[in-house]
Amino acid sequence: MTRILLGLAVLAATTLHAQQPAAPAAQPDPIQTLVGRLDLERYKATIKGLTQFGDRRQGTKRNRDAVDWIEAQLKSYGCPTERVKYDFNPPPPTKAGGGGGGGGQKLDPIIASGEVRSGPGGSRYRGITRRTGVNNDPNAQPDVKLRELNREPATNGARDQVFCTKVGTTRPDEMYIVGAHMDGHGWGDAANDNGSGTALVMELARIFSMPDVQTERTIRFALWNNEETGLNGARAYVEQRAAMQGKEDPPGSGRYPEPRWLGMIQHDMMLWDHGMPRADGTWNPEQRPEADVNIEFQSTAKRADEAMKLAFFFRAANEKYATDYPAAVGPHMTNTDSTPFMDIVPAISLRENERGMHTGAGWNPTWHQPIDVFATFSDKDFRLGLNAAQTTLGAVAQLTNARVK
Repeated sequence: MTRILLGLAVLAATTLHAQQPAAPAAQPDPIQTLVGRLDLERYKATIKGLTQFGDRRQGTKRNRDAVDWIEAQLKSYGCPTERVKYDFNPPPPTKAGGGGGGGGQKLDPIIASGEVRSGPGGSRYRGITRRTGVNNDPNAQPDVKLRELNREPATNGARDQVFCTKVGTTRPDEMYIVGAHMDGHGWGDAANDNGSGTALVMELARIFSMPDVQTERTIRFALWNNEETGLNGARAYVEQRAAMQGKEDPPGSGRYPEPRWLGMIQHDMMLWDHGMPRADGTWNPEQRPEADVNIEFQSTAKRADEAMKLAFFFRAANEKYATDYPAAVGPHMTNTDSTPFMDIVPAISLRENERGMHTGAGWNPTWHQPIDVFATFSDKDFRLGLNAAQTTLGAVAQLTNARVK
């Protein structure tokens, strides 16, 4: 009898379990889906495409051709483009070679000491450092074809820069700006400074513009020009468009040519984190194991508190969505295109190194030098840039409430 009762109980429990509805399957994270669409080889190919125009120095045909190419790529992604036009007519340089067509700028010798010295933006130099400069000597470039491609000097005059926009579905009047500068100099092909940042922004524009992707807020993908001459393209954008924020045009249309800025995220040099120079003047040829994505805000900006919160939000996105390299937050954002925005809107920049303490102390031998060419960098380097892309995509997708249909 006991066995019969036990069998009936098991049968009843099995029948009851079969009648219960199955637990719903866990829905995939749409942001993880979008981050998964980033691809190392595609990122590298976009950087390589930019290098066909040499250093893309402002005020040259190769720069104008690069702007046209970038715009064509953005259009092919389905991201509607516009241009900002401005004039660049600086006073003549006061120092010989300042225009970039003459002799090379000599770098100071390696400094190897435990001395702590003040650096830009309140940062400090410690240990082995080296002053930096811009190579202006064409003969320092051993690649004859690249040397000839970069031969045309810059001229003053009219300038163009391109951006494209992903319009939000329910809050089109609010916008995040994701930017990078596309010009370079130094007689290389500007693969790192700043093909790496430009390609990152273009890849994000491609993914967010896919037909199955929706965002509640608007995202603008901007490729600044004339960064190397003093952030002139970003400054022109702010001067021309800051007052247009949030204005519907025409009234009642639901169209906002310049949505209200919620944040500005800049990307400037994404590939090289090999550590400080050695005492003998050489550098580690491999990406260092402790390499990271540096997220910076400027502690002296009027919107510093909000920018700091934005920076740590990006750090959290890195922890969740980046595959290889962690992120670190620092307070010394400087000398990049987020600077003209930083008193108006929370602004941050993503980089390979801290701008003052590392890059400014000579930690990157490719910076403005002839060896800033695609072949200099390994997949470990390119993967650091890809991790920065994963970080920004993950953060901006959350901020704009991105969804995959």
